[in-house]
Amino acid sequence: MEVMKSGDSKFRLSKIATNDEHGENSPYFDGWKAYDNDPFHPTLNPNGVIQMGLAENQLSLDLIEEWIKKNPSASICTSEGIHAFKNIALFQDYHGLPEFRNGVAKFMTKARGGRVSFDPNRIVMAGGATGANELLMFCLADPGDGFLIPSPYYPAFNRDLRWRTGVQLVPIMCQSSNNFQITENALEEAYQNAKKANINIKGLILANPSNPLGTTLDKTTLKKLVTFTNDKQIHLVCDEIYAATVFRAPVFVSISEIIEEMECDRSLIHIVYSLSKDMGLPGLRVGIVYSYNDAVVSSGRKMSSFGLVSSQTQRLASRYDSFIKGLDKMDIQCLKSNAGLFCWMDLRPLLKEPTFEGEMGLWRMIISDVKLNVSPGSSFHCHEPGWFRVCFANMDDETLEIALRRIRMFVGKHKQVEEQAKKKSWRERNLKLSFSSLILYDDQTMTPSPHSPIPQSPLVSAKT
Repeated sequence: MEVMKSGDSKFRLSKIATNDEHGENSPYFDGWKAYDNDPFHPTLNPNGVIQMGLAENQLSLDLIEEWIKKNPSASICTSEGIHAFKNIALFQDYHGLPEFRNGVAKFMTKARGGRVSFDPNRIVMAGGATGANELLMFCLADPGDGFLIPSPYYPAFNRDLRWRTGVQLVPIMCQSSNNFQITENALEEAYQNAKKANINIKGLILANPSNPLGTTLDKTTLKKLVTFTNDKQIHLVCDEIYAATVFRAPVFVSISEIIEEMECDRSLIHIVYSLSKDMGLPGLRVGIVYSYNDAVVSSGRKMSSFGLVSSQTQRLASRYDSFIKGLDKMDIQCLKSNAGLFCWMDLRPLLKEPTFEGEMGLWRMIISDVKLNVSPGSSFHCHEPGWFRVCFANMDDETLEIALRRIRMFVGKHKQVEEQAKKKSWRERNLKLSFSSLILYDDQTMTPSPHSPIPQSPLVSAKT
């Protein structure tokens, strides 16, 4: 019997399975691999890599545990709630349990300060925000179509939005000179450049609050974005999974509030939400698409069959402040932010050269020597080298202090090396000056050079 080789055409995998659009070769995921290979543990592996590349909220789990203890009938894992186990374990309609959709709608309202309400019938359930974002792309765009997106942006959007859908992401260039705000000029330039490249733009997608910046968009900016997308008749997708992580002013403004205040085509507006960040429950894989478009809700529910869902802010502010203050003592600055589970750290002063090669060199040093998994800005498609995203809510206080101590030692060594280099440069410069003054004289007669700025002594010039 002939054995067919793996290279035979019958055994080749699909283009989707073998292309590089997943983005797994990004430094963002490389940092995770470094952590997986050498994870930090306070006693078993105290010199291991500390995970600061995972935007996970572990600061509210004790509150959830306490709530379950006080409400045992709400959990199928208690004797008081075990009677509901059968209903949860059996197959459920892909529309989602009505009770659950009602609860999600109420929670979305609460997370937005009660300023706007949500209709449970417009909620489409998905397997986490990853599944929700991809589901929307399948509904709104065909392979080859484009979506505008402000940069820097979440690295895994390449996987979530592009990999299987074939959709192209077109960056809107945002600069540190104005704190990475979205300008109308940058928006229009990205749109026109896409048209020149024959990319059919179907929409604009953004994360608000921003990942990785940890900032929120104000009403003025959001209204401009709605006006822009309405004028172009393209979709606006707002990923609001960090809505309840805002820990200080300004308050978060949802796109759902904006469309209540202005005339627009609501069928172009869509929201992505989940329980992963605000509730700190990423393991439950609860993703939500909330669309004002009836056709999207209908088709989205059909597509959700492939990713069904199984049937704290004060603490964040305190953790953010302690981390930022620790960095500030080392003269490390971060973009001023008010939301999210991370900060946008400016390490440009530590770069050997202001290039992305310099950024990658610094990142490799932080991973291998400092043993911290932080994510370089280039993996977020930032167009300026030297920015890094650092997550601060996925560890206990003791681990955070160890991380700060490692950063402090690294910065201290960097300053020491810099100081030694300055001293060496100063010595070499002075030695060169001393040597230059000596060669102004003739080697044999010690007669000053006619070009010497030093006056000639009469004793030297006298003839014997």
